[in-house]
Amino acid sequence: MGLSSFFKNVFGSTKESVTELAENAESTFEQAKEAAAPYLEKAEIFAEETIEKVKEASEPIIDKAVEYAEKASDVINDVVDAVTTAVKNEEPKETILETVVDVSEEPIDKD
Repeated sequence: MGLSSFFKNVFGSTKESVTELAENAESTFEQAKEAAAPYLEKAEIFAEETIEKVKEASEPIIDKAVEYAEKASDVINDVVDAVTTAVKNEEPKETILETVVDVSEEPIDKD
């Protein structure tokens, strides 16, 4: 009976210790969550303000980029039109194909 009561005491106290540890962990987690809440709110506000500042700062740059892209597109279209017109207006060239033989050299014999 002594050994049986020993194991009951050991495992019983272990169970109580684990339960107490879990309760303490839960309490600590809740305290940490409460303590972190103001910092999370400040971080959220900071992120929102930063995003808004980036939007405001980038707006003129984006507008200029769009304007530049439109001008570049117009210039490219003008170049394509000019090349197309030049090709259409160009007279077709006559292609002359001739075979030229150099008779000053001896022919190569194939053996």
